[in-house]
Amino acid sequence: MATKQKQETKKGGESKGGAKQQVSRREHKNSASPAPAPRLRGYYETKVRERLMGEFGLANVHEIPRLAKIVVNVGLGEALKQPKLLDSIVTELEVITGQRPVRTKAKKSIANFGLREGQEIGASVTLRGARMWEFLDRLFNVAMPRIRDFRGINTRAFDGRGNFSLGLKEQVIFPEIDYDQVEQVHGMDVTFVTTTNRDDHAFALLRELGMPFRGEIKPVIVSI
Repeated sequence: MATKQKQETKKGGESKGGAKQQVSRREHKNSASPAPAPRLRGYYETKVRERLMGEFGLANVHEIPRLAKIVVNVGLGEALKQPKLLDSIVTELEVITGQRPVRTKAKKSIANFGLREGQEIGASVTLRGARMWEFLDRLFNVAMPRIRDFRGINTRAFDGRGNFSLGLKEQVIFPEIDYDQVEQVHGMDVTFVTTTNRDDHAFALLRELGMPFRGEIKPVIVSI
């Protein structure tokens, strides 16, 4: 009798375990799939790196220049008189970059401008990894073609240490921004920080990634 009860208990346990396995399989099947890798990063790893090695005769793969981070900064003097305007800028930056911005504060007081030390005067975002590559892809392929009378990017904005700064006059060039809900049109500074300290290496890197420099405007990557 005891043996029969033990067998029934074992069968019941197996059925419960089987149900758990079915539930776990169902959850795994319906779970969200991982986000695809940024296509521009794949393009860099498969094509750009090899081209840069051949162009500059680099023997060590660690010498190949790469993009370390992108810093998007907005400074707004009107924020001194309209603090709520800075809230809208923070929201727009978050929509554009997909990352929560950091509010920048004045490092010192300037009486002529009515500026006090520690007062919030802008917002900044530092992008790395997948978000950096996705932002770069949207900037080159979507936002820049929407600039009016666009004739290319000036090549004189390198700082002598392999970094490049770009000024955008309007945030509405990004399709994520709804023009009807914009309180004020403003510009932003985008800084590309590379791992090299040579401007010619950084120039070649950005050019191969699709930066439309003036005089070298060409169709941006369509497929990889």
